[in-house]
Amino acid sequence: MVGTTRSHQTITGGVDTHADTHTAAALDPVGRLLGHHTFPASVTGYQRLLDWLGGFGEVGIGGVEGTGPYGAGLARHLTAQGIEIVEVDRPNRRTRRREGKSDPIDAIAAARAVLAGTATGTPKTRTGVVEAIRVLRVLRVARSGAIKAHTAAINALHQMTITAPDPLRDQLIGLSSVRLVTTCSRLRPGENLADPDQAVKLALRRLARRCQQLHDEIRQADHDLRSLISTTAPQLIARTGVGPEVAGPASTEQRRRPRRQQRPSHRRHRPNALPPAHPRLRRSTPPARPQQPRNQSLPQTLRRPRTPPPDPKSPHQLPLTIYRSLKGFPAPVS
Repeated sequence: MVGTTRSHQTITGGVDTHADTHTAAALDPVGRLLGHHTFPASVTGYQRLLDWLGGFGEVGIGGVEGTGPYGAGLARHLTAQGIEIVEVDRPNRRTRRREGKSDPIDAIAAARAVLAGTATGTPKTRTGVVEAIRVLRVLRVARSGAIKAHTAAINALHQMTITAPDPLRDQLIGLSSVRLVTTCSRLRPGENLADPDQAVKLALRRLARRCQQLHDEIRQADHDLRSLISTTAPQLIARTGVGPEVAGPASTEQRRRPRRQQRPSHRRHRPNALPPAHPRLRRSTPPARPQQPRNQSLPQTLRRPRTPPPDPKSPHQLPLTIYRSLKGFPAPVS
């Protein structure tokens, strides 16, 4: 541990996060190094880190490099203690080449970036219902895997139906996917698996029951996501054509990083935005296609025309006899 004694001053902290340890550094108001130390990445280590920073004075602001993966727990702990947190990017290559690469150097660089005002990023909040939605977005990988497995099982079921023995094939051929799964799940194979008919029945029943399990898993995931979205953004999910897959990412991004949505247009990152080349260096190649944003599906969905609700006074919604009488047709003879 490297450090000095406590004094009545406002200090700036910087933390370089890792999977097992976090290295912290403390600077005084003019940028002089007060000390640096490494702490374990645990709840006890977070409190020890905060107590160590408080030993130099009042902690005003802290810069954390990597608040997403490794620094999420530390950012939550410091935010709960009332410490302002700034997300710091890693130093550029020129700085690393000049000053070297180590955990204390990265922690000191994070603190100086906050003190100089070059780092102003707002870390993502990891609390509340929005955090639960973010976790469910991570579970979308499992959901997509379940959809792929469900499709593969359905395809295998249809293929096995085509090559099944004739009595079983005549019973199953021509059925829809839903009826095929229901019928095959109720098959009762015998104990003699050496018989090809019984072996095919056993395989068909296992595939059908697997389809049913995957279908229930997909429906449960959609139900959980829809219930959370209905709590956080009820007006958004009520729009026509907006489901959990579209409303989830938009609601999560808007609520956990509100300052990012309010950034002026001249400060936003524009992909493929290069400075104009010299006239002698210009080529006749077509311009690069702009990259499509991740949430582009939301505006496209909201631009879809809304289907008007049926008018109960419309003659097309009336019974046929009343409609014919309004049009002047004679009443049918009974």
